[in-house]
Amino acid sequence: MKRIINFSAGPATLPLSVLQQVQAELLDWQGSGMSVMEMSHRDKEFMSIAQDAEKTLREIAHIPANYKVLFLQGGATGQFTYVPMNLLRGRAGVDYVLTGDWGKKAAKEAGKYAKVNIAASSEADKFTHIPDPAGWKLDPDAAYVHITPNETIHGVEFHQEPDTHGVPLVADMSSNILSRPIDVTRYGLIYAGAQKNIGPSGITIVIVREDLIGQALPTTPGIFDYKQMADNESMLNTPPCFAWYVSGLVFKWIKDNGGLQAVGERNARKAALLYDYIDSQSFYRNPVRKEHRSRMNVPFTLANAELDADFLKGAKAAGLSGLKGHRSVGGMRASIYNAMTLEGVQALVDYMKEFARTRG
Repeated sequence: MKRIINFSAGPATLPLSVLQQVQAELLDWQGSGMSVMEMSHRDKEFMSIAQDAEKTLREIAHIPANYKVLFLQGGATGQFTYVPMNLLRGRAGVDYVLTGDWGKKAAKEAGKYAKVNIAASSEADKFTHIPDPAGWKLDPDAAYVHITPNETIHGVEFHQEPDTHGVPLVADMSSNILSRPIDVTRYGLIYAGAQKNIGPSGITIVIVREDLIGQALPTTPGIFDYKQMADNESMLNTPPCFAWYVSGLVFKWIKDNGGLQAVGERNARKAALLYDYIDSQSFYRNPVRKEHRSRMNVPFTLANAELDADFLKGAKAAGLSGLKGHRSVGGMRASIYNAMTLEGVQALVDYMKEFARTRG
């Protein structure tokens, strides 16, 4: 079996051992005589899968007991709407810090329900850095402050939590969740689409402090109400069972491979390998300020954009896939999530060196 080295931004590569376990259990999950795809979400078999997944996630991420963990649908884009529906709690305004396109989209959706204050934005600089928190124009009466800790398109990442002076911090962690240890208590709510660092597309993780829920807007549909979903163990309706199951296997893979501390160290080594090469020469360039560079998504451009198509064609022939940059910014992008190996990043660097040697 020959597998490509997949640098896609999402759906992204999964740990091979997890895929092999899924394959082994596909027709008969642990002697049940059926696939997880065939199980009722109310049966004891799937209930055990769901409970074990949450337990393992709480363990590896050190999620306190006063936080609810929800397994939802609708992706992070759905949460752009669900967050203001649930967290306004009688307040009129919300703060958004924009460091990329996904933050912009989140703020636009929130504007349908609340007065959005753009507390800071780096759009004028093409989202190549994080605005200095000292200059953020935060509203002390805001219902929450929203950030995107890692902007998948632009490759910009927060490397520490900002001080929001007691206002709940909300974070779209879709592309860097579980990539390193974090202090969950610094956040009021964390949400993330699973298809980058956790599992297949179709399931969204929400980690929310329980005192923030239970006051959803009166017009909020029950399926979007965090309190109702929490009270029903994320099963007010039929959940994405198979994606939930695979996510649970990935949580176990993280635990078995040293937990988030070890994961973070591996991710740092992978990112350093790629950035160090990019910075060592002039054929390739990364536009992001060094102190704000993402460890998950590495955008880069070639000195001559006319070579982009040839670069991608050669990469595909070399077994390297998913390197085309987002359509809004062009160039290239290597997404090096948890399941990407150091050897995979080295293969990319080796190809980049050879392409630069022959075409530079």
